Amino acid sequence: MRAVLQRVTEASVTVDGECVGKIGVGWLVLLGIAKNDSLETVKWMTEKCIGLRAFEDAGGKMNLSVQDIRGEILVVSQFTLYGDCNKGRRPSFDSAAPPELAEPLYVAFCESRHESSPVKRRTRYLNPRALADFDFVECGSTDANLRTTHQTR
Repeated sequence: MRAVLQRVTEASVTVDGECVGKIGVGWLVLLGIAKNDSLETVKWMTEKCIGLRAFEDAGGKMNLSVQDIRGEILVVSQFTLYGDCNKGRRPSFDSAAPPELAEPLYVAFCESRHESSPVKRRTRYLNPRALADFDFVECGSTDANLRTTHQTR
């Protein structure tokens, strides 16, 4: 599993001209799911996203998590995080999970927040098969790239 977290002051996702998800301060998460990911992978990534201390405290130091600031999380399914451009001129997505495997894990990732933290009520997600446009205002240039350790080769 791979995730790109972007610290935002606001973010939204639009599908067919309709806003299907919108948040204020928090994480915009682009989530890529590999063929060999599991519910254990989802648990690890969820805990990492919620607990990552990349929000500033009163002293200006990155010392607070999205949970600490009671922030919001917008999760966008992004199989293209598994694009391999090492050969040829077109990316290969062979390592990405097909939709029938990725969708339940994507939903589990989003819903796992519903069980364990104050972030739960502010998590938004959308149909991972939707062709979506997203807009965001980045809060500083704070991004994080997370990967699980069992990557498919």
